[in-house]
This record gives sequence, C-alpha cells and structure tokens, in this order.
Amino acid sequence: MANDKIEKLLWSIALPGFGQLLNHKYLKGILLITLEFLVNVQSNFNKVIILSFQGNILSAIKITNYQWLMFYPCLYFFAMWDAFKEAKEEAMPLSFLPFVFAAYFVTIGIIFSSKLKIFGMLFGPVFLPMLFLIPGLFTGLLISKVIKHTS
Repeated sequence: MANDKIEKLLWSIALPGFGQLLNHKYLKGILLITLEFLVNVQSNFNKVIILSFQGNILSAIKITNYQWLMFYPCLYFFAMWDAFKEAKEEAMPLSFLPFVFAAYFVTIGIIFSSKLKIFGMLFGPVFLPMLFLIPGLFTGLLISKVIKHTS
C-alpha cells in the first residue's frame, strides 16, 4: 500500500487533481484540475516559470499576477495531501502538518519574492518559494514528531 500512496502523491505533484482521479474521486479531481488551470492562467504562471528559468527574474516579477498566484500553494498542497490521505487504509492524524507548513512557507516565499534578496540575488516568484518549501516541510515534520512524542 505504501507504493500506492506515493504514486497518488507523485501524480498530484505532476498536476493537482490527478491523484484524486486515481483514487476514484472524480468530481474532486476535475474540480482541482479546473482550479489549477484557472489559477495557472490567471497568474501567468507558465510564462513566469519560463522567464525564471531563462534567468529573467525581473520580467517574471513584472508579469506575475500575485493576487492569483497566492492561491496556488494552498491548492497544490491540499491536492497532494488529499490524494495521499485517500490512498491510505489507516488514518494518520498528523499527516497534514508537513503539507500545511509547506503551503504556508511557499506562500510566504511568494509574498517576498519580488523584494527579498539572498546573498544579493533576487530569486523571484518561482525559485524563492521553492527554497521556502524545504523549511516548511521540515517544520511540519518536526512539529508532527514533537506532538506524537508528547502524546
């Protein structure tokens, strides 16, 4: 069963909603795919990704619609957690924490992506949130571990 949950999680990473389709949650899957496309298009995210990978961070910042992009982390990490949760037979009460903290930290990364420089470099709306993902996941895992040990 471990491979099943990892497979659903990886499909949700590829595109939010695919894990739900594999879990036979068709309405939820189609809704998440539709929302992903809506947020992606409205935020200009594909153009932002292309410009960022071409090293044109300032242009990526200029065309980003931050009001729409702010929805992306919560949508993305909810879809991953939901697919992961639904693929498991037994309930894992704190399994949501790494996903919640990852979404929170990535959102903070988006907020500061046009201003925050690290070692004098501006990372922009793609790479800074990616960097913020790492402490978000570790924070969520650490907090869930602490809660498990104290209860």
